[in-house]
Amino acid sequence: MPALCSIACRLPITLTPHLDFLSVAPALIFWRHVVSVILRISLSVILLVLVIGCGKQSDTIVAIAPHPRNADIIYVATNESLYKTRDGGATWKKVTTDLSSFRVLTLGVDPRNPSNVFAGTMGDAVYRSPDGGQSWSPYNAGLKEHVSVVNQFVFHPTDPDTIYAATTVGLFRSKDGGRLWIERMRGMKEVHYVVTIALDPHNPDVMYAGTTGGVYKTTDGTGTWQLVNNGLIPKEKLDAAMALGVNSVITDPVRPGTVYAGTTKGLFKTVDAGASWTRIEKGLTDAYISVLLIDPSNPAVVYAGTRRGVHKTIDAGESWTPVNTGLTTLNIRSMALSPMEPHTIFAGTNGSGLFRSLDAAKSWKAVPLTPVVQTSPQPGI
Repeated sequence: MPALCSIACRLPITLTPHLDFLSVAPALIFWRHVVSVILRISLSVILLVLVIGCGKQSDTIVAIAPHPRNADIIYVATNESLYKTRDGGATWKKVTTDLSSFRVLTLGVDPRNPSNVFAGTMGDAVYRSPDGGQSWSPYNAGLKEHVSVVNQFVFHPTDPDTIYAATTVGLFRSKDGGRLWIERMRGMKEVHYVVTIALDPHNPDVMYAGTTGGVYKTTDGTGTWQLVNNGLIPKEKLDAAMALGVNSVITDPVRPGTVYAGTTKGLFKTVDAGASWTRIEKGLTDAYISVLLIDPSNPAVVYAGTRRGVHKTIDAGESWTPVNTGLTTLNIRSMALSPMEPHTIFAGTNGSGLFRSLDAAKSWKAVPLTPVVQTSPQPGI
């Protein structure tokens, strides 16, 4: 294992949001041809060797999850641990008791019952906390035997018991609050790696899934899926290894059928519910889009996190402007909007920690994850 790590750490890999696998895929392909024994190693073991075995990066912000109703409460996952603040980021507390020893890749806070927090891990599937991170337990029924890496959670807007999970082996749905997960992949023949999910706010039966083979769409609540890649990637190129990875998909909360897709090879938009896509990159300085955010109070405002910083549009993608004043690292891994204050934005970087903007990305300030020692849990989850 040390020798394997030594080789892995020399490979040119840049880790980015959700898609750790996309970034390590060239290395996996290389190893497949060089070391035949790798063929007998599971995907999760390879990922753990590449990302965890080569050392921890405490300043890498993997996931950010603000509380839906209390702007002072935020959860942040790093490569080392999971943190929570109750005072808007002034102080932080580690909340990893009973949580998996594997790295947390994504977080989901239940919008109806925010004390329920879900953690998707890299190697141990799903954990759930019923008390705002004070205690955790596995919520892996239906997942554990198939899934090791979870990329994203999405909560149904009207059914409090329905949750969706994007994973390395497909999309799963729970109808009982995460206790049991069932695969929902009918129609996704070309790919299994689902990176991101977005629900149509006008009709929650309509969903878009970003995968390693482009974008899929369902109109029957994940019963069946259809590939909607017209304008994203030519069909003849789909068989190519890592032809197009979709890191982030977001839907417009006001305009039905308007969807944005941030990919490993550019930024795209559809205004006809996925029937066709148009490239929208005027002003962007990087074609690798890590994460997208849309301002719910003004959907013409969209933010794109890239390897060269944060970009912002105020005209629904017609043009983009870099907005990086105050950032000490431009490699953006994760982002989040405050549900209570849409001008408050968080950006997680690869190497320089967490940053916050209070003025819609005009300027950024670092938010150190300063831990505090507490003898007993505080009230007010």
